[in-house]
Amino acid sequence: HSAMMTQLQATPLRTLALSGRRGAGAAARPTAGSVRCSAAARSYSITLLPGDGIGPEVVAVAKDVLSVAGSKEGVELRFREMLMGGAALDAAGVPLPDETLAAARASDAILLGAIGGYKWDNNEKHLKPETGLLNIRAGLGVFANLRPATVLPQLVDASTLKKEVAEGVDIMVVRELTGGIYFGKPRGFGTNDKGEETGFNTEIYSAAEIDRIARVAFEVARKRGGKLCSVDKANVLEASMLWRKRVTAIASEFPDVELSHMYVDNAAMQLVRNPKQFDTIVTNNIFGDILSDEASMITGSIGMLPSASVGESGPGLFEPIHGSAPDIAGQDKANPLATILSAAMLLKYGLGVESAAKRIEAAVTETLDNGFRTGDIYSPGTNYVGREIECRCFCQINN
Repeated sequence: HSAMMTQLQATPLRTLALSGRRGAGAAARPTAGSVRCSAAARSYSITLLPGDGIGPEVVAVAKDVLSVAGSKEGVELRFREMLMGGAALDAAGVPLPDETLAAARASDAILLGAIGGYKWDNNEKHLKPETGLLNIRAGLGVFANLRPATVLPQLVDASTLKKEVAEGVDIMVVRELTGGIYFGKPRGFGTNDKGEETGFNTEIYSAAEIDRIARVAFEVARKRGGKLCSVDKANVLEASMLWRKRVTAIASEFPDVELSHMYVDNAAMQLVRNPKQFDTIVTNNIFGDILSDEASMITGSIGMLPSASVGESGPGLFEPIHGSAPDIAGQDKANPLATILSAAMLLKYGLGVESAAKRIEAAVTETLDNGFRTGDIYSPGTNYVGREIECRCFCQINN
């Protein structure tokens, strides 16, 4: 729907990742890597990674919606389903089989459901479903994660914040995805001089890693409200000191964007105190992981929000930001709208098929306008539905 997807209207996401240096006001130019399959062919391959928990349910819905929307616009979408996460562990013994990564790299875009579950919580790290997620991000080179958090007029009452605080919130969190403490080395376990067991990780960023995510964030902010807030912990962490130094330096390339800095603890507080002060946020991997989830709850449900992850070349990875929710899997309680909207982002920014994406966005808006709600966004006076919400989207797409 348009309220959630106004950001980056004119530029494919991958163009942002490849934009490099541009003077103020320069027009965004599509690049050779923006769309891997020519628009003239109107045929694209999509790798589906249903994953675990509610993942297979929501991906199945999104696949059906993609097919209907694509057919309406004369676009052929070819799907290939592959194993990942806990499902891959059970079937192949690893969270990301080589054939899954190969299929993803060879496709035009990837749609992921969710991974993880209680069943695998006690596995060794290399055998955890989440390791598969980290590995596919690294394997695809998708370093920029864009997570919109927009409070829709139809759902403002679902927010846990007061209406006057939540109404009108429209934030984009740009998270660095393939660096920082989740990937830094050395890492592991050891013993200190007292003989006590220790665990350690490394928060490390190079100037190049910071520069490229900063440029993406400035481009995003330029096409939104022209305000970028860089979140760090530069009063304590050396990695954050370099982060602030490099983001400040890149700001000179974007004089039309207003840059501010905020410590992460303050940012976490301000997101619930006065979220409308933010337009675009850029931050590192671990801070982005936390703040984007916090921002999502301002909207009323984590089940409503899509995300896109892109790199310098190759296919993008599109996924809802919610988890696998194994406690409700198979009970017709999962909200598929975040995955449906991720599918719309896939069409618009991954494949460049904006007309089909608009059909999906409009269908979601109309479905909500008509009062249909899954349990996570239900409020008195609306119609409680389960998977039936998929049928409502179909009806709107076909209209």
